[in-house]
Amino acid sequence: MEIPETAAVAEATRHIQATTGPLIYHHSRRVFFFGLMHAHKLGMKPDPELLYLAAMFHDTGLQTPFSDTEQRFEVDGADHARRFLLDRGFSTSAAETVWTAIALHTTPGIPDRMAPEIAATYLGVLTDVLGLGLDGLEQGQLDEILAVHPRGDFKNEFLRAYVDGLKNRPETTLGTVNSDVLEHFVPGFQRVTTVERVVNSPWPS
Repeated sequence: MEIPETAAVAEATRHIQATTGPLIYHHSRRVFFFGLMHAHKLGMKPDPELLYLAAMFHDTGLQTPFSDTEQRFEVDGADHARRFLLDRGFSTSAAETVWTAIALHTTPGIPDRMAPEIAATYLGVLTDVLGLGLDGLEQGQLDEILAVHPRGDFKNEFLRAYVDGLKNRPETTLGTVNSDVLEHFVPGFQRVTTVERVVNSPWPS
């Protein structure tokens, strides 16, 4: 497993290091490697450069909002990545693939049925955050990845970063897994359930 040697990859790496810090940087690199491992195991052949860019930008919306628009952090990161690719001459198709991989990386049950770059990003995230599929990955490769990109106190530090990235836009978390995080950590936050939205809709019946 190797990092693609392209100008966009090198620039993205510098950008993520400068704008997010060690926690997200190491997490994003692990997501790339874990995504590659899952792809190999499943017989998928993602474009390594697009997979890398998706992995590196997937959590940028937590710390560096793309715009003043209040939107889901995943969409912030996806917008940021799409603009990065288009500004560097990537095709619209490539930019949309990366956008989709990032926008859907917290949406269960859909991205793993899509294009290889989208599926691999999602599976890489699940492995690093939830440990999903960890027991099926080759231990020697895992050891090499963690030696270069150590987890440290990842669980607690990541959850803190997660809350910090969401607490000022709580409405964007409703209907997503992100609301679980705020409900657990933010006093007084109460998510609106789908049942409540249906029952309280303006329809008489």
